[in-house]
Amino acid sequence: MVQLKTDTSIEAMRKAGRVVAQLLTAAREAAAVGVSLRELDEVAHEVLREASAGSPFLNYRPHFAPTPFPGVICASVNDAIVHGIPNDLRLRDGDLVSIDAGATLDGWCGDSAISFIVGRPRPADTRLVETAFEALEAGIAAAVVGNRIGDIAHAIGTVCRTAGYGIPDGFGGHGIGRSMHEDPGVPNEGRPGRGMPLRHGMVLAIEPMLIGSGRDEYHPDRDGWTLRTNDGSRAAHAEHTVAITNDGPRILTAL
Repeated sequence: MVQLKTDTSIEAMRKAGRVVAQLLTAAREAAAVGVSLRELDEVAHEVLREASAGSPFLNYRPHFAPTPFPGVICASVNDAIVHGIPNDLRLRDGDLVSIDAGATLDGWCGDSAISFIVGRPRPADTRLVETAFEALEAGIAAAVVGNRIGDIAHAIGTVCRTAGYGIPDGFGGHGIGRSMHEDPGVPNEGRPGRGMPLRHGMVLAIEPMLIGSGRDEYHPDRDGWTLRTNDGSRAAHAEHTVAITNDGPRILTAL
């Protein structure tokens, strides 16, 4: 069931979203050759503490997970698409890193993700990351009153497929509010004009995930959380929490 948010609730979600943006900015600034994923998680944890915010990621355990999630960020490197555990892996020159993070403040959630390259980038990785953000922008532009969920999905999928990238099936965006995951689901590929109508007060986490080789196949790692590309190709992930309003889409997880 979709929970429409009042304008007051959207303002409260904006405060949570700003914390997420600050967290991601701090984690990206700390990411450098030799820094561990666990150290990035500690940086993110400190931002949450300073904001008196909680983490919807820490100890989260969906049905597929063998254990509760141990960090406040998902840190996915190179062939990891999403859900990477922040462990003792140290970043190397040229690594492609995706960081997904959330914050809970006054009972409201924000959720966002960025991808970037540590050190010297490879042109192919730069293009992959840029396309992830282009797909996100296209999805947000389609998130307007009167459109449907399928219009968002089609906008994202068109950017990804036109660029020659794969899209992992079964994973995409979602509604968000008092809980990190709410209805409706927001696929990263679909047909325009189909699906649930978009209404003022809906808040969605829109999050394209791209596989660099153009193939869609992936598998869970032995940790039961991390999703990796089957062919070892690199992946990128971008996400914003977006409110659908009569005045157009409003990004709640920007600085």
